[in-house]
This record gives sequence, C-alpha cells and structure tokens, in this order.
Amino acid sequence: MSRVLLIEAFYAGSHSQLIDTLEKGLEGCAVKYTLPGKKWHWRARTSALYFSEVISPSQEYRILFTSSVLNLAELVALRPDLSRLTKIVYFHENQLVYPVRKQKDRDFQYGYNQIITCLTADIVLFNSKYNMESFLSSIGTFLKLMPDFRPKGLAEKIRPKSKVLYFPIEFPIMNDPIADVMEGLTLAEQASSLHESQEVFEKSKDRAIKSGVTGEQTVSCSSVLSQLSSPLKIVWAHRWEHDKNPDLFFRTLYKLLDSGEDFRISVLGEHYSEIPDIFTEAYESLKDNIVHWGYQQSKEDYYQVLIEGDVAVSTAKHEFYGVAMLEAVHCGCLPLCPNQLVYPEIFPKHVQNDIQKDHHTVIVF
Repeated sequence: MSRVLLIEAFYAGSHSQLIDTLEKGLEGCAVKYTLPGKKWHWRARTSALYFSEVISPSQEYRILFTSSVLNLAELVALRPDLSRLTKIVYFHENQLVYPVRKQKDRDFQYGYNQIITCLTADIVLFNSKYNMESFLSSIGTFLKLMPDFRPKGLAEKIRPKSKVLYFPIEFPIMNDPIADVMEGLTLAEQASSLHESQEVFEKSKDRAIKSGVTGEQTVSCSSVLSQLSSPLKIVWAHRWEHDKNPDLFFRTLYKLLDSGEDFRISVLGEHYSEIPDIFTEAYESLKDNIVHWGYQQSKEDYYQVLIEGDVAVSTAKHEFYGVAMLEAVHCGCLPLCPNQLVYPEIFPKHVQNDIQKDHHTVIVF
C-alpha cells in the first residue's frame, strides 16, 4: 500500500540519496516520482506541471514529501486531489542566501517559489539550523526587491511549522585505525608511533599556515593522527561549481607548490556541463601532484580515497549541511573549513573539546 508520495524534481546527489533512504526505510509504503538531476533552473520552473500529469491519482496517499526545488503551490493548484495530503517540504538549500557571482544574476522567482512552497506546506524541514535561520531571517529583506505591494509577516507564518531534520548519512563501517596501527606493538613502540604521528600533524599545521589559509578557517582533528603521512594528502570533494570557491582552493595549492612543499591532491565531486576554467588550469599546473581527479563512480572508491587522505578542505562560499566534510571526517581526514556557514554547527565547540579530551588536537586559525 503506497501511503507516502515521494517527489524529487532534482534526482541527484544528496537529493536522490535522501529519497532513496526514505524509500528504503518505508519498505513498500511509498511510491517515487523523480526527474533527472540536471538543468536545475528548468526543474525549478517547470517540474510542477510535469508531475501534475504523471502522478497517478490514488486514495491511498496520506503524505506528500518533496524537496524545495519543486514549486509545491503550483503542483497542488494543478492537482487539487493532493491538497488533502500532509505536505512535507525538505530544504537542502535555500535560494534567499544562495551566493551568486553578481547580484543582478539572482533570479527573484526561485526564492519566491520557495516562500510560497513553505506557505503551502504543512511541515517545513531544513537540513540544518543555519539553513533554517538564514532562510527565515532573509524573507523580509528578500521581499524588498519587489517594487510595491510587499506582503508582511510571512516568516512568522512559516516559522511555527519549521523544524531542523539533519540529513541522514549512511557512513561506511570503519575499523578503528589506532587499534589497527597499535595492534602487536609494545607500549614503547606505541608511544613512539604516536609521537611520530604528532610530529607529522604539526608539520601539516605549519603547511596550512604557510599556504595562507588563515582568518576564518578551522582545523579539527578527526579520530586518528597516525593516518597523517608525508607527503600530505589533501582531499577536495565538492561540486565543481563557483559557489564552492575552487579558485581559493587551487590558489592556495599554488602557494604550497611555490614554497616547495610536497603534497598530493585528490579532487573529487560531481560536475555538470559548465565547469569553471580554474579546473582545467589547475589540472595542468598540479598534474604531478594529482592522485585522483574527478567523480568516483562507486561509493566504495569514493570512501577509499577519503580513507587515504590526511586533510579534507572546504573553501565553500555557501554550505547548508556539508555531507562531504562529514564523510571525510568519518573516514579519518582532518577538516579544514570556514568557521562560518553551517560548519560551526556540525563541528561545534563542545565537539572540539571532546576531541581534545580524547588526546587529539583541535586548531583554530
């Protein structure tokens, strides 16, 4: 019996991962309708009409779950039979604070669609507190872009039905790296191994400082110092788009290269038809340092690259959750990321303190 209607207008990345996780957990109680995860702007503009035509009518439906890419108000208007369902919308990101290269490039319609989707929904879920608060607090400012007849009090209408539901991540089962390293060693050998690991970590910290990655950057230690090695293995696992600020990442690597530092890089992540020019330039400039380049086709290969890495870097201009950084930390990488956006939420102070209590290291630049 299909009681839950799952709709995803952009079926790729974290969007598809969430829908698949829900479908699996609901064990036959859900039916799924999706569109391929490409041409995002057109999905946001036109997917409501498409879904209104392909979703089969059913009296069994009780819940409608969708992401904020879909204009829910349009879908319900086109399919009045769906209005009786409990309508849940999930925000992976929000368009009110989504960075654009130039303000004139911001399309008012996308943010407006998300606002009226919230007004139509019964429950509004955000993948982080940062996402929720940045959206709700920006509604008033965003609507000032309208020339006149601006609605008021919309944030107050939306907030009572808004909640944070952190994105579910299926982490790979990991062995304890410290236990693996220490097994069979005498106490003296264990102490020596940890001392050597600490020295390598200190060198990696110095490299980060020399590279110019300062200011609002945070380094937190993951579960094991002993995975650090020389040369330093750096991982960048994000979409190949401007909002992830690849220019800053590669310019920093150029500084490391010019200073004579020995390092290796793995540049992962999905990319679409338009790839920022910096990636072509960086591939040529850093080809002798590259271990992995491009999207890993299997999760197993992806996790293996993370396990082999020492430091996972984010230079994002926006991040509403940070799945890649959490996966990297789980696999043993040190996270180097901005001390802003969602990162203070997923790497909060009390967690950093817990890491320190476990005799590891947290460094804030």
